[in-house]
Amino acid sequence: MNKKGHVLNAVLLGIGLGYLLEPTGDLTTFRTIVEIGVPVTLGAMVPDIDTAFGKHRKTLHNLPLLAGFVAFPYFFGNLEYVWIGILTHYVLDVAGSKRGIALFYPVWKKEFGLPIGVAVSSKRADLMMVAVTVGELLIAAAIVYQLPPLLDAGRQAFGL
Repeated sequence: MNKKGHVLNAVLLGIGLGYLLEPTGDLTTFRTIVEIGVPVTLGAMVPDIDTAFGKHRKTLHNLPLLAGFVAFPYFFGNLEYVWIGILTHYVLDVAGSKRGIALFYPVWKKEFGLPIGVAVSSKRADLMMVAVTVGELLIAAAIVYQLPPLLDAGRQAFGL
């Protein structure tokens, strides 16, 4: 996926997540969109910093970097949503492009991708980005609306 696709994906996800978490459509929704959208968009650009150094789609396109950004808020109390941008960057590169990414770099240099991806320069790259974004939002909606009742049922089943 190209940089434009990563940024557009992150912006659309920020809007979609903002509405999923605060569906009233008022100022509170807009505030939620900004609170989530800005860090997600910044996070979506982080992996491509490796174009300036290292090996692109290897050096900063791996699970150790993602784990670091997931853990960061627990230790420092900020950057809460940046990891979502990084994760969606990875999803776009794995599902949306032909090449894939080296998820386990530097331990394992093999690049992982799905056979549905398109070339970065393809006329269908934007369409692929929209399809992946819709899929990500559907998964987010399932997590936001379906996971809490399932967790409550699980707690009740175990008497917690």
